[in-house]
Amino acid sequence: MGACESNRHLVNDGVMMLRVIALSLTLFTGLLANMVQASVLQRPVSLDTGSGELFGSMLLPKSDSPVPVVLIISGSGPTDRNGNNPDGGNNDSLKRLAWVLAKHNIASVRYDKRGVAASLAATPDERNLTLEAYVADAVAWGQKLKSDPRMGPLILLGHSEGALVATLAAPQVDAAAVISLSGSARPVDQVLRQQLSYRLPPPLMLRSNEILDSLKAGQVDENVPPALQVLFRPSVQPYLITLFRQDPAAAFAKLKMPALIIQGSNDIQVGVGDAQMLKAAKPDAQLALIEGMNHVMRIVPNDLKRQIASYKDPQLPLAAELGSRILSFIDGLRAS
Repeated sequence: MGACESNRHLVNDGVMMLRVIALSLTLFTGLLANMVQASVLQRPVSLDTGSGELFGSMLLPKSDSPVPVVLIISGSGPTDRNGNNPDGGNNDSLKRLAWVLAKHNIASVRYDKRGVAASLAATPDERNLTLEAYVADAVAWGQKLKSDPRMGPLILLGHSEGALVATLAAPQVDAAAVISLSGSARPVDQVLRQQLSYRLPPPLMLRSNEILDSLKAGQVDENVPPALQVLFRPSVQPYLITLFRQDPAAAFAKLKMPALIIQGSNDIQVGVGDAQMLKAAKPDAQLALIEGMNHVMRIVPNDLKRQIASYKDPQLPLAAELGSRILSFIDGLRAS
């Protein structure tokens, strides 16, 4: 056999070995994933609130002793337990976050809010939704988890509008801690005014501010232009009235338990300034500013097209620092 032929065989053998190694790694990775799933109990859970039944999902790592449990509360509108929204937000952000927790021996329950997805029948008409009902539901879920002997410390984690729900519910259920993820510090009508000022032409902005003024005063406004119906349709206005009453920073300041504030620098819905305001309201809270993270917890450039695309891409990995900061915070609770 000549030198060239010998070299060709060596190259072919090397390529084949690399393929075998790659296949072995793939199989090993798949085996690890299966082992993680096998060590975690996945099951549907439900809650009879007395005013409708709510449905959710539990991830419970197998353990001989109680494990911390995180109640995950989703954001605004028809956002479901997994962080998905029928208006175009299919990204599985909260589902993926639940699995990050499960892989580190932390249980979680995430649920469809009343009027949303599997819990639609609890309040099928959005005219009957109130922020107070959302808070009462979070309290009821928290009480259910605290009565479960498999569960240890209860942490309330709210994303976006869910951060306000978590903040208001935590004292009522005596939670061990609160995590505000992309939560506003300002009353939501102020946030809307700012967001809309970038997007609406002056005549519509003027009408939008008039509607916001009415809702802030507790009055519905039926004369909504077609372009503003998606935000201010009359059927959603009763809920907005209850939402606009709340001052998130003031509520956050009243929390007596440990708190973690997480905010991404590339969030096009909630700004770093809100996180800093929450920190100022509760100086003993931990503040994690994650460079490049957006509202759906992914590292995405500050480019509108790529931002919007990320809301519809469940395959994008969560920001690694998000998981590490949450896990470190919960580990600190366990150590204290």
